[in-house]
Amino acid sequence: MHPDTRSQPFAPLFDDVIVLTGPTASGKTELALRVAETLAARTNGRQQIEILSLDAIAVYRGMDIGSAKPTSDQLDRAPHHLIDLVDPWQEFSVAEYLHSAHACVQDILDRGKRPMFVGGTPMYLKGVLRGFDAGPPADEAFRNAVEEDLKQHGIGALRERLQQVDPLSAAKIDPGDSRRMIRALEFARATGTPISHRQLQFDAARSSREGLVFALRVPRPVLHQRIEQRVEEMFDEGLVAEVQGLLALERPLSKTSRQAVGYREIIEAIAAGDAPETAAEQVVFHTRRLARRQETWLRSFSEIRGLGSFESDSAPDIDQCVDSMVGTILSFDRGN
Repeated sequence: MHPDTRSQPFAPLFDDVIVLTGPTASGKTELALRVAETLAARTNGRQQIEILSLDAIAVYRGMDIGSAKPTSDQLDRAPHHLIDLVDPWQEFSVAEYLHSAHACVQDILDRGKRPMFVGGTPMYLKGVLRGFDAGPPADEAFRNAVEEDLKQHGIGALRERLQQVDPLSAAKIDPGDSRRMIRALEFARATGTPISHRQLQFDAARSSREGLVFALRVPRPVLHQRIEQRVEEMFDEGLVAEVQGLLALERPLSKTSRQAVGYREIIEAIAAGDAPETAAEQVVFHTRRLARRQETWLRSFSEIRGLGSFESDSAPDIDQCVDSMVGTILSFDRGN
């Protein structure tokens, strides 16, 4: 990443892109491909979509099964971007993601195609829709010192420290998210300004009628069933062997890649001397919890047009979702 991009704010991409989001295992990938194919067919090839991954784990090479990267058949159906950007021992920040995303969007637009972000990583989504202030570069010495304090005094003490420095961030950040709390402390220390104050300009919401941002809404029982099925398929496809291969690399995995749901549980099982396959139940549990957090985040975005319903007894009908998205896109284009 070019060094001067670390401190430059990123403008929103809201007006230039289509976005399809939703919780993990909600069916985003297949829906996105169907929309791309249908839109191209209805416009005689004039509207061609290229898909940009909105997933914080898919950026890592070798982390394929656990991140549910597109299969070779799916890659043949539409061009995909922002996948396999870095090695699994590297950290990859929101700023680095947005730097790549902005360049990719511009390239797609320059070629006369349409960019569509697909995925569910909340901070990536917020950066795409509302922009992002990258802030100062990481201060590794400070981070290491805070990490040591965290080990000695616990996350409650870390949260109290943040409340003194930046009470607004302390109220907004998940109580278990030590990484974001440390970054907020680091930001305030480097700039003299709480991160919550400096990023207020990036909290400006837009109406769903102003853009093309869609989210799949799947009833909780259906989503839980899909998560169980996906986890079973991942283990059948060789997730354990994938994790063992990552652990055998010459360099240790980065903190982000080690903590990814589906990988962390197997790594912990191996470290404890348990059979890696016994981690499946924990993977299901943590994936469900991740999905709940994603749903909570998504409810905060006024930009989103909902597809399906949380109150329904069944999963969203994919044909109806395709028709709704394509119809909305074409209608929106005519109105602009």
